[in-house]
Amino acid sequence: MEKNEMLEGLVTRRPITDEAETSIIDGDSVISYNNDASASVTITVIFSTIVAISGSYAFGNAVGYSSPAKSGIMEDLGLSLSEYAVFGSTLTVGGMLGAACSGKIADLVGRRGAMGISEIFCITGWFAIVFSKDALWLDLGRLLVGCGSGVLCYVIPLYVAEIAAKNVRGAFSSLTILMLCCGKAVMFIMGSLINWRTSALIGVIPCVLQLIGLFFIPESPRWLAKTKETKEFEAALRRLRGEDADISQEATDIRLYTEYIEQIPDEGLLNLFQKRYAYPLIVGAGLMMFQQFGGLNGFSYYASFIFESAGFPSTVGSIGVAVLQIFMAIVGVLFIDKSGRRPLLLMSAGGSCLGCVITGLSFFLQDFHARKDLTATLVIIGVLVFLLSFELGMGGIPWIIVSEILPLNIRGPGGSMVNLINWTSSWVVSYTFTFLFEWNSAGTFFIFAFMGAVGTVFIGKLVPETKGRTLEELQTY
Repeated sequence: MEKNEMLEGLVTRRPITDEAETSIIDGDSVISYNNDASASVTITVIFSTIVAISGSYAFGNAVGYSSPAKSGIMEDLGLSLSEYAVFGSTLTVGGMLGAACSGKIADLVGRRGAMGISEIFCITGWFAIVFSKDALWLDLGRLLVGCGSGVLCYVIPLYVAEIAAKNVRGAFSSLTILMLCCGKAVMFIMGSLINWRTSALIGVIPCVLQLIGLFFIPESPRWLAKTKETKEFEAALRRLRGEDADISQEATDIRLYTEYIEQIPDEGLLNLFQKRYAYPLIVGAGLMMFQQFGGLNGFSYYASFIFESAGFPSTVGSIGVAVLQIFMAIVGVLFIDKSGRRPLLLMSAGGSCLGCVITGLSFFLQDFHARKDLTATLVIIGVLVFLLSFELGMGGIPWIIVSEILPLNIRGPGGSMVNLINWTSSWVVSYTFTFLFEWNSAGTFFIFAFMGAVGTVFIGKLVPETKGRTLEELQTY
């Protein structure tokens, strides 16, 4: 079969409805209804997702660790403020290193193998922090946790997207962000109550649990099909969809798409520069950049600093924000497969932009010595609007869309590139925020607001709706 004929055969001819879906496979019309295997949710899928997203919880622990541990670490190890700043930012540096090779690792050893390697890095890093006696071991541990987290950020939503049924793929994938929020909130609250070494030891627990759980879940069928593990591919797909499910249609679609991809010459990294892949890479890279340059780390890492600068109790504000973020992440999970990805992204980007405007306005008024109670109120409103809007869509949906639209043959290098862009953008915002804030506090948030507005236009013009379609349909389209 010619490449373009096979491509033609995989594309859906009309929009998917609740009643039926029309696909063309080798020129024949096939009708598959909602009770087919591709729409099933089994205990295996649920358990496999739980094991995978426990890695997101572990990453949340890493993000939430540094803020409450600050005073204890500086006092016990005698660190200066600049030395502790290095410790905090080392997580992002490690994340960039992990991101750079995340796609390659996921392609070489599989999705389960990549998660296992990541958790070994994280466990080693946490133990280095637990037993550290000086800044060197502290920074090394943070770097290792960052390396593991950089891989987990990419491979967890990828694995969940590849095993979940198309009708619930968005909700299952967005659980990664819910668990990330939970991990941050729990570590922040517990870290405020217990010793920093004990907190680091607690960070090991979800890593170990995922490492054990990986032995009991199936590998991604799509990765097995790509590596020509035919028997394992069918066994994994049947295990995920249920023993009594008819997997023939889904298995055929995956095989046809894999065969089509195999006919495309493999040019390694040069594949990324082909015109045919420009659209998914631009969408993925753009979403990751606007996710970070919209001000995420400025709000997340320095929320306490922002509250204190505006005269608002930092501990009360930070705990309240953490709890409300979990609530908004739950809302996102409930609506993502009903409303679709694009509407949530547009509302999230627009709301985040508004939050930046309100926060910037509060500091603008503060420069003119306006009433303190007014500026403090505007700050808490602005921070809440930003973070709650962000968790509704921009927090997790970009990762979901990237895992859905990147074609199989460039998923490794393309995923690494997009992941690296995300972590690099994160580092840039984290590093420059304090300098920008000292230069012009109000102007900093107005810059973030501008980036949020541009991101909203970008989403409206370029980002596709991926709800209700199989990965093969999306990647072929």
